[in-house]
Amino acid sequence: MSRPTNKTDLLALSSNLYDKLVSTIESMDKTRLNEDFSSLSLNKNVRDVLMHLHEWHIMFLSWYEVGMAGGKPIMPAVGYSWKTTPELNIAINQKHQNISALESIDKFKESHLKVIQIIKQHSDEELFEKKRYTWTGSTSLGAYLISATSSHYDWALKFLKKNSIK
Repeated sequence: MSRPTNKTDLLALSSNLYDKLVSTIESMDKTRLNEDFSSLSLNKNVRDVLMHLHEWHIMFLSWYEVGMAGGKPIMPAVGYSWKTTPELNIAINQKHQNISALESIDKFKESHLKVIQIIKQHSDEELFEKKRYTWTGSTSLGAYLISATSSHYDWALKFLKKNSIK
């Protein structure tokens, strides 16, 4: 999978991997959808994987809103640094233990659409020019969007295939 370098490729790859991920999950019967994986991992089931993706969408959307309004977003989240993302991921996991697998699918789909709308409203230059926005630091808006979409979806697909699809 090559890393997108323009809006068209970012939308195409994100959509393709999103479709594969949703198709994979929706092809599972209800029992399988709610079962825990056999391997020991922080993400023990489909719900955990989808809520992980959803929460990272929500964090991105928050950064974007604050940053585009001229503020400096707290990244990745209040009380965490990029070095403590493993602890953040544990907190995300614990936060969503009472959500059903079906609800996690809906939340993931909803937040995905919001992130895709942001991609659609920007030009190639706005997405991929490094340092264009103060809040993105030395990188580009597109780099954050790749992380929130195509890269994360690719991880989720590989994780599900490794842990649940026999």
